[in-house]
Amino acid sequence: MSKALINTFAPKLIAWHGISGRSGLPWQGNRDPYAVWVSEIMLQQTQVATVLERYPRFMKRFPTVKKLAAADIDEVLAEWAGLGYYSRARNLHSCAKQVMTEFSGKFPSDPVLLEQLKGIGRSTAGAVAAFAFHERAPILDANVKRILARLFAIEGSIQDKAVNDQLWNLATDLLPKKSVDMPVYTQALMDFGATWCTSRKPVCLGSERKCPFAKDCQANLSDQVLLLPQKTKKTKSPEFDCNMLLIRSGNAVLLQKRPSKAIWGGLWSLPESTWKPRVLGSKEADLSSQELFEAAMPQVKTLALAKACKPFQKANEIKHVFTHRRLWMHIWQANCSKELTLSNPDLKWVPLNQLGRYGLPQPIKILLQGLSLVRGGGLKN
Repeated sequence: MSKALINTFAPKLIAWHGISGRSGLPWQGNRDPYAVWVSEIMLQQTQVATVLERYPRFMKRFPTVKKLAAADIDEVLAEWAGLGYYSRARNLHSCAKQVMTEFSGKFPSDPVLLEQLKGIGRSTAGAVAAFAFHERAPILDANVKRILARLFAIEGSIQDKAVNDQLWNLATDLLPKKSVDMPVYTQALMDFGATWCTSRKPVCLGSERKCPFAKDCQANLSDQVLLLPQKTKKTKSPEFDCNMLLIRSGNAVLLQKRPSKAIWGGLWSLPESTWKPRVLGSKEADLSSQELFEAAMPQVKTLALAKACKPFQKANEIKHVFTHRRLWMHIWQANCSKELTLSNPDLKWVPLNQLGRYGLPQPIKILLQGLSLVRGGGLKN
């Protein structure tokens, strides 16, 4: 392990950032721990371009941790709609309540305490502590793991605990000596991984720009840049089928709240049947209205609803790709003569012009727009 590189890494990286780092991002230079925290959570698994659009809007809607904690979860999910990984939004809401009740509305500066908050892992805790409180706390997201694995030729899968522990130790050893340098250093580390030491096209393999660590990077010196960090082989994403019921009554549509721990947890969607593994070449079965009701709403007494609805007609089919699976949604549409009173709190008739108040899965939102269910922009948030 190169002690010289460990001693010079932070100063070199900070100098690089002064010339080539990103600037002008709405969350940069902000020492408000609430604003930092929201940006860090939103940037997880979401492209910067998308966050650039959504972050200012979210902060305008919920400008303080107190406002977020006091909001209804449906408001938060509606504002989060389209960003994906909805457990982040639910954790964001729970964490805000936790900060209000356990820390009197103020985020703790200690990364250990931050890590105890809902939805905050060690790396996110380090980022909030570094940016907002100048704490000498390391971060270790996917970009940083890639940088360190290449610089020090760390072999083995980064999913392995031993390798991960080694990377955390390195991330700690590389921290700048002065706490005042922590915000710019942490931002530089993020920027370097996102724009220079990228997964597929790092600058060291091009000829336009010279990496400041070209003479120190063990992966570069041994021609292993694209081989590190080592990745586990991805298995083919499983595919599933499900039936969804699109039931309309006048200017309203019937929505069902999804279980909090399910995919799209806590969002309002169309009633749906259990997902079944997709079998290629199998012929789609014709289903009666009663069979569709029983499959999509097994816990609900649907006899009166079935009598009030016309027979279901097969509408369109939607394929949605998740990170680790693919879903084929078969849409069955029917009109109901009246909005029957529903005793189940997870079922609700929602007027078309009020759909924007509810968090909807993106493909369902697009479906409703595509079928001209929204009049006058009812789905716009």
